[in-house]
Amino acid sequence: MKLIVSTHQGVLYDAEVDYIVVHNSDGEFAILKEHVPVIAVLDVGYIKLVQNTEEHYVAITNGILEFHDNVASVLAQEAHMGKSKEEAKQQLEDFRKELLNQNRKEQVDFTQKEKELREHLRNSKAGQL
Repeated sequence: MKLIVSTHQGVLYDAEVDYIVVHNSDGEFAILKEHVPVIAVLDVGYIKLVQNTEEHYVAITNGILEFHDNVASVLAQEAHMGKSKEEAKQQLEDFRKELLNQNRKEQVDFTQKEKELREHLRNSKAGQL
């Protein structure tokens, strides 16, 4: 079976796997080749993918999984891979912290620019005759 994991940044994973184990807020379930069609929501969870004897994990935030015709497609807001569940989750957490810090910086920059704009308007005496 084939697994495709995509985010808004592009395709994170696209390869053949033996089976996957999906963990979401409802628990865990496995999907093997020839499984019945499935659609599942992944709030915060992970997908364990097994190929031969190798295991990899994809940590997911806000995603949806669709399985049919031996193709599992995952579309997620955020997703990161790792050799272990903990590694994948840590990479996802680090990415989210980086985004949060970037958003805070942009908010501070926006606030500073707004303050400068008000000062320039006051100094220009716009609207006064």
